[in-house]
Amino acid sequence: MARSDTGKRIGLLGGSFNPAHQGHLHISLSALRRLNLDEIWWMVSPQNPLKDRSGMGEFNFRKKSAEVIARDPRIIVTDIEITLGTQFTVDTLRALKETFPDFKFVWLMGADNLRQIPKWKGWRQIFRQVPVAVFPRPSFSRRALGGKAARRFDKFRIKSTRAPRLANLRPPAWVFLHTQPITTSATRLRERLEN
Repeated sequence: MARSDTGKRIGLLGGSFNPAHQGHLHISLSALRRLNLDEIWWMVSPQNPLKDRSGMGEFNFRKKSAEVIARDPRIIVTDIEITLGTQFTVDTLRALKETFPDFKFVWLMGADNLRQIPKWKGWRQIFRQVPVAVFPRPSFSRRALGGKAARRFDKFRIKSTRAPRLANLRPPAWVFLHTQPITTSATRLRERLEN
């Protein structure tokens, strides 16, 4: 992550990557194209506070699986939360903005996370810190768009035609991108590996 490139537009995709899969790559490539981003940083979480530790793969394995899947040079796999010493997204975003004040960050997430983001620490602050782009997930999109977070920030939702300008908008600003959803999930991949 080069500090010298000022004004870069960076998409942030956080998660357990337990393991990384084609869905992560699909969202990232779509974000690069649709949101006019320069890079995507995959932030491999040391431990998602909302997930059980017992089913969590070892960190280095998860990071390596992300490096194997991230085949585009604009996708950078990071352990930034370890470096920053943060555990919660709201704290990570604050630290990133302090560390890289000239970068324009966009938080990327699937509709499943939009549905459950009210369980996250400081979730309203997340929307106020950086613009947010939401991608469809089968069986989650409709419920997510009718959920608490979408309703709370409804007036800040922009049309997908304005998505290329999202990184330049002052938060709160968010968009739901109508892209072809990928049905791959880490849970299914783990079940297949176990069988």
